[in-house]
Amino acid sequence: MKVALVHDWLTGMRGGEKVLEALCELFPNADLYTLVHIRGSVSEIIENRKIYTSFIQKLPDVEKNY
Repeated sequence: MKVALVHDWLTGMRGGEKVLEALCELFPNADLYTLVHIRGSVSEIIENRKIYTSFIQKLPDVEKNY
């Protein structure tokens, strides 16, 4: 069975990201899709996964303004 994980944005470790971390451990081969990913803002378990972002990631100053 192919599984994909989707999370709104990866900009810090709060409650939702902790749940995502647990899901990453349950589904180690799942792809991860998100609107924005700020590198270094989440746990290594999430960071070590292949993360696909949206076009929003390419907007100017996304890390500062999002």
